[in-house]
This record gives sequence, structure tokens and C-alpha cells, in this order.
Amino acid sequence: MLYYLFEYLDKTLDVPGTGVFQYITFRSALALMLSLLLSTIYGKMIIRFLQRQQVGETVRELGLAGQNEKAGTPTMGGLIIIFATLVPVILFAKLHNIYIVLLIVTTLWMGTIGFIDDYIKIFKKDKEGLKGIFKVVGQVGLGLIVGIVLYFHAGVTVRTDTSSSDIFKAPTETVILPAPIEEKSTATTIPFFKNNEFDYAELLAWTGEGYEKWAWLIFIPVVIFIITAVSNGANLTDGIDGLAAGTSAISVLALGIFTFVSGNIIFSNYLNIMYIPNSGEMTVFIAAFVGSLIGFLWYNSYPASVFMGDTGSLTIGGIIAVLAIAVRKEMLIPLLCGIFLVENFSVVLQVSYFKYTKKRFGEGRRIFLMSPLHHHYQKKGYHESKIVTRFWIVAIMLAILSIVTLKLR
Repeated sequence: MLYYLFEYLDKTLDVPGTGVFQYITFRSALALMLSLLLSTIYGKMIIRFLQRQQVGETVRELGLAGQNEKAGTPTMGGLIIIFATLVPVILFAKLHNIYIVLLIVTTLWMGTIGFIDDYIKIFKKDKEGLKGIFKVVGQVGLGLIVGIVLYFHAGVTVRTDTSSSDIFKAPTETVILPAPIEEKSTATTIPFFKNNEFDYAELLAWTGEGYEKWAWLIFIPVVIFIITAVSNGANLTDGIDGLAAGTSAISVLALGIFTFVSGNIIFSNYLNIMYIPNSGEMTVFIAAFVGSLIGFLWYNSYPASVFMGDTGSLTIGGIIAVLAIAVRKEMLIPLLCGIFLVENFSVVLQVSYFKYTKKRFGEGRRIFLMSPLHHHYQKKGYHESKIVTRFWIVAIMLAILSIVTLKLR
């Protein structure tokens, strides 16, 4: 909202200094600082409120060291992340930007699903929480909305012809160039490949002429799958103090770099990547989101004063997925969100192998001492602080490698 106020002061009243609000970098810095303040200052108030409401974590007996001490710790701390993200976004972002609208919808949608799940666990005393089928329906519903909007909305376009722009021409040089074209496209980026745009529509080329108009049959299911997979991956990663929040902040920071350069015609030209008009505004959202995650870590680091619950973990996963899809970097998710992938894969392997061996040998066997993977290391005797720190280091390495793909092709 402040963006529109300062735009009015600048363009209508010509108030000196108000034009600075036009810069994404300035508004992103303000969003980051405000989200940090909100999550650290008001986070304590939210934790006290949760304590008064007796919103405590019910811990299942898993035989893990230090597990019993966590009983009664307030959960639903994802409310801190949501609050500290949305307030700066509403104040500093362009609220008419379609990408910002999608991210706000994602935050509220996934936050609501997670909140219902936590509410059932705590107040209905049902350890299973919201039935898995309802979670999946909610995730698919969000994927359907995001996929339809990104495919059909007129404001979602790309430009791959940034080299035809005259921004790098000398002022005295007279060059007649065709007008750059912003077009609807289902193109995405394949990491590590030169000329690395891939169009989902090409998968339907075998159907004959006019196949492009049916690209939504591929694109929307892909969006649904990615949102469901990443949100579940974040949910499984949230198992020990600071793990999900820290690794997510690292991944989102990397996505912030992709968003900024993809939404800037100069940087996209220099890096020879797809230019996505208006996508740079997501940098403001990302700054607020990172600030809220870091501020949340103030209370969630070991020993945690609050847990994020599904309210936070499902929201985090949904936001990361939508960001990656919007900036056409969804194929980087296995690398960028490698921690989520490994945690998810460890559960799938464990369950599949247990069922297979039980059917074949009459006795279920395990690959890991316990899944998800972070619990395996707990069972081996590692302190959870050491596990979290090492997972953060791996996440940083993966984020750096993901960023390197901008030039490593």
C-alpha cells in the first residue's frame, strides 16, 4: 500500500525523495528489515499467546534422544512466518502484480491447510491430524489455480529475444530494430544445457499442427505435481529444531537471485537467460519471506521455543514451488531443494523396502535406522544441532551450485 502512496506523492505532487520507492532493491531491503523485526519482536507475543492457549506439541514415542523434553513446546509457529511475510508484502509490493497475487494466495491457502491439520492434532487430540487425502486435495487445488493463472493470464509472458533490445547501444548509434515481443509461453529452463529453453508444448508435437494450444494439458499437471511434491518434502523435513526453516531460507535466497536477474532485462541479456517481465517484483516477497524465516529461527533454533507445525512447513513448501515455477526454474528444484528431495526419498525407500521384504521374507526390513533421514542420524547418536548445521552446509553448497547454472552451460 505504501508503494501506491509514494507513487502518488512522486508523480502527482512531485515530493522529493519519494521516487526511491520505484526501486525493487529499496523496497526489498525495507521488506527484509520489517519482516525481521516483526518475526523477532511480535514472534515472542505470538509464542506467549500459543502458550496461553495450550497449543503444545504432542510428541510420539520414537526413542529419540531429547524427545520428551520437546513435549508441550508451542506449535503452529508458522503463524509467525505468515504474519511477518504478508505485512511487509502488503506494505511494499505492487499488489496488482499477478505474481504477488499468486504468492499471497499460496501463503494463505497452504497456511490454512496446515492450520487445520495442526488444529485437529492439538484440539481434537488426533495425532494423525488432517487426513492425507484432504491435504492432497488442497495441494492439488492450489496447483490447479496456479497452473491455470500462469497459463492463461495475459500478464504472464516471457521474452527470449533480449539481445534485440537497444539498451546496450551507444546513444549516438542509430539502429532500427524490430520491437521486442512478449509472448505467452510454457517454456522453462533446463539447467546445465546451452540454449536451454524447453517448451512443454513440444511434448504434444506428435499430435500435429496446432498442438501448442493444448500445452495446458501438460503444463497444469506438472504444476500440480511440483507443488504437491515440494510442500510434502518441506513437511517431512520439519522434524528437528531449525532444520526446515534454515534450509528453506537458503533455497529461497537462491531463488531470489534467479528472480531478480530474470526480471531485469539488463541482467537477463548479459546472462543470456529468459527475461520474464514483471517477475522482478517477486524479489520483494522473497525478501520478506527470508526475513520471516530468519526471524523465526531466533525462536526455533535449538532448543526450540516454538515449532512451525504444518502451518509453517506446508506454507514454506508451497511458496518455494510457486516461486520456482513462476521464474521458470522448476527443473532446478531437485538440486536447489536437494534436502527436501533426500528427506522425501528416504521415506519412500524405507516404506517400499519394508513392504517388499515383509511380503517376500515375512519380516519387514529397513534401509535406515529411521526415516526421514535426519532421524536416521539421530538414531546413530548425532546431536540434532550437529545434524542441522551439516544439513545447512549441504543446502548452501546446493544453492551455490544452482546459482552457478546461470553461466555453467
